[in-house]
Amino acid sequence: MHHTITSRIGSTDITIETGKLAKLADGAVTVRSGETIVLVSAVSATSIKEGQDWFPLTVDYREKAAAVGKFPGGYFKREGRPTEKEILTARMTDRPLRPLFPKGYLYDTQIITVLLSADGEHDPDMLSINGASAALMVSDIPFNGPVGAVRIGRVNGQFIANPTHSECENSDLDLVYVGTQNDVIMIEGAADELPEAEFVKALEFAHPFVQQIIAMQNELAAKAGKPKRQAPLFVVKDELLEIAYQIAGDRIEAALYTPSKVARSKAVDALKQEVKAAILEKYPEATSFEVSQAFDYLQKKAFRVSILDRKQRCDGRGYHDLRQLTAETGLLPRSHGSALFSRGETQAVALTTLAPADESQELDGYTGGETSKRFILHYNFPPFSVGETGRTGSPGRREIGHGALAERSIEPVIPSEDKFPYAIRVSSEIMESNGSTSMASVCAGILSLMDAGVPIKRPVAGISVGLVTEFNGDQLTRYTTLLDIIGSEDHFGDMDFKLCGTDTGVTGFQLDLKLPGVSHKILTEAIFEAKEARGKILEVMTAALAAPRAELSKYAPRIETIKINPDKIGLLIGPGGKTIKGIVAETGAEINIEDDGSVHIYSNNPESLARAKQIITGMSKEIEVDEMYQGRVVSIKEFGCFVEVLPGKDGLCHISELADFRVNKTEDVVKMGDVIWVKCIGIDDKGRVKLSRKAAMKERNEAAQGEPKA
Repeated sequence: MHHTITSRIGSTDITIETGKLAKLADGAVTVRSGETIVLVSAVSATSIKEGQDWFPLTVDYREKAAAVGKFPGGYFKREGRPTEKEILTARMTDRPLRPLFPKGYLYDTQIITVLLSADGEHDPDMLSINGASAALMVSDIPFNGPVGAVRIGRVNGQFIANPTHSECENSDLDLVYVGTQNDVIMIEGAADELPEAEFVKALEFAHPFVQQIIAMQNELAAKAGKPKRQAPLFVVKDELLEIAYQIAGDRIEAALYTPSKVARSKAVDALKQEVKAAILEKYPEATSFEVSQAFDYLQKKAFRVSILDRKQRCDGRGYHDLRQLTAETGLLPRSHGSALFSRGETQAVALTTLAPADESQELDGYTGGETSKRFILHYNFPPFSVGETGRTGSPGRREIGHGALAERSIEPVIPSEDKFPYAIRVSSEIMESNGSTSMASVCAGILSLMDAGVPIKRPVAGISVGLVTEFNGDQLTRYTTLLDIIGSEDHFGDMDFKLCGTDTGVTGFQLDLKLPGVSHKILTEAIFEAKEARGKILEVMTAALAAPRAELSKYAPRIETIKINPDKIGLLIGPGGKTIKGIVAETGAEINIEDDGSVHIYSNNPESLARAKQIITGMSKEIEVDEMYQGRVVSIKEFGCFVEVLPGKDGLCHISELADFRVNKTEDVVKMGDVIWVKCIGIDDKGRVKLSRKAAMKERNEAAQGEPKA
């Protein structure tokens, strides 16, 4: 049966509909805002594969060109591999859902969002998250939801819910907030150095809208929801947990607290083999899943006892201590800018490359928003960074997500194109990984930008804050935040909250939880803890390099910017681009022309730069009466010759003006290609230029005679 729920969220109506499309899916809804519509389906298998010991949740988001009435680009005229926008939206849809499936639910589950219509103003990413939650709610799939998602902007100091793309252009905040009825479960976004107090207010502003969206889904589920299936959950017997604790309970803590990551892994693996042997000896039928889960339980229990009871972290630090920080710039001689940033066993090398502004990345997409990026940050995570072998090649979803987080955290301090007319790329190469490599990428990236001479507004630093909790049933009894978490604290802990900013305010953030929600109180504590730590990190960074270098690398392209009359742009480009291509071919410089008449000339060679500037400046000038010019003879006639005195501009030097004597034949004085001095002696009402070699020779001779002798 067809059911529809509509509610006004901020200034926009959101409509959730089920029972019309994709009725064979376990659950499916369409979600609409304006003329943007997505279909979201949820399907889950009823059996698991043999030996499976993890929850295979897959979330995909795909955009269709037909949603905006276009053909896809490319030879095949078909949508291809997912774009970065599609991958990031899929990740953002996945993260708040994952903690809300029952523990032990290991059935292959797939969420697919398809963009059916896009109006270019209402972004479908919020619709995807809300639709995924709603599809699970109306399905028979076990799910401890719903969740609600809302985007918050801030225009002229006022918060707005679900702003359009047009409103976002004037917003200094882009907050994606996902919550349950009472708590926050995921946040992501960027801000233009937003003070922490305002950031906290934005979170508080968002939650009532989430509750509205949750009420919509509950109403829809009450009308159209299927009874939840009774799927067997895969949990480990208490007997196996007890064996694991007997065998390694008194030694696991020492293994977990081995200082080095590599040594720690070896010590933990050795204990795991002992536990496996003991379990299989008593229970030969035990599966690898049960063995793995029993040992994982043992580690989590030891980890939480150490943190909450003994107040001891794996590497011996206090709850709110940073690992050792080091920073270095100018690492690589040929890169335009480079830096190394280390925090404990996490290490990132960043390289900055500058290029002409027309090298900006063109963005394919159908949902509106930005169409190009002149600042790009790419993140690369090779397997050797964790001491392992593995796949190398094109980046995975995790790498794209980490790169996007670092990019949006740095972007607010990148100078505008009119102040620094370059395209900028930062490549973060992870050398070692033991927690928060994306935050190390922010720090290394900023230092490499400064090393390249990019005049950033202020340095940005990033840090992660973790969380360890203890519950009695559903009641939180104890918790502590952990600053600068390492890999094991991320794995066994409950939160990874990454927060970036300057000494002025927040620029980027991302919250991941293993809990089904966290209170605003805990999140606020983490926000201000990160602020204090950020100040310490910035001190180390500025000690390595206090300000952007005054000079660019000798290998970076230099730039000259000149202004021409916009009416002259067509002349500079020439028919089919012939003129500008000729200038590029002659000089070797790169040229970028803007609609306002700004011409940016890029070259590593000063002579190339000067020659291109000379040609373009000449083309934009007009021939003036009484001015002297050195020009080239471009045409010979019986009555004189035509001389090109400025690029693309010539005039007639009549045979009577070629010399101060009678000339019988033009070729007696000049030939094709000769470079001669001429003077403009007039321009008629039709714009025809009259030149005189005779007048130029006289004036030059008089000038020479008037000069003092050496």
